[in-house]
Amino acid sequence: MHEAGSGTEGIRAATLRPIDIVIVDLGLPDMDGSEVVERIRSWSTVPIIVLSVRSTEAQKVRLLEIGADDYVVKPFGIAELLARVRVALRRQSRAASGEPAVTVGPLTIDLAARAVTLDGVRLALTPKEYRLLQVLAQHAGNVVTHQHLLKEVWGSIHMQDTHYLRIFVRKLRQKIEPKADSPKILATELGVGYRLAYSGAEGETPVLAPAKAES
Repeated sequence: MHEAGSGTEGIRAATLRPIDIVIVDLGLPDMDGSEVVERIRSWSTVPIIVLSVRSTEAQKVRLLEIGADDYVVKPFGIAELLARVRVALRRQSRAASGEPAVTVGPLTIDLAARAVTLDGVRLALTPKEYRLLQVLAQHAGNVVTHQHLLKEVWGSIHMQDTHYLRIFVRKLRQKIEPKADSPKILATELGVGYRLAYSGAEGETPVLAPAKAES
């Protein structure tokens, strides 16, 4: 682990040594932490988690759009931060190793086979419903902004049509949630986007596993 006392030092360290994950505080002495995020993201795909007391929706959206993988709002518990770190590292591992299955509680999305099961029972999804779930699964555990989901599922010309998203999220929850009116798998980040994350009794986090070939 390497601790940097400034943004400049952190950027330099990231360029000189292999780094598994970057945790950035926005309150740095020499520059805003968002600049560190932008500069590292311009050349690296390393997971970046931001720590901040800033919690407005617009600020969260901007951090995600410039390249942060996730954010943790102060004050926070160390268990929460470690959980976010594990999720970010799993996602990075998935991206490096191919197309696995993503398991979130009772839900499994096999990205290679394009199959979705709930408690072992295969679900019938429309193409748009599957694409929405696919994008969320590719970022499992992390927030995906409304704009990113709209662009990926409906195209750039619909990036402001958030009503499309609300309708399809509601339909998707009716199929993937044990109780659609009390969602635990597809969580809402108010004003920001959605997060595929199971919040069960024991606080499970998404598990990324190699996809199984169909028999």
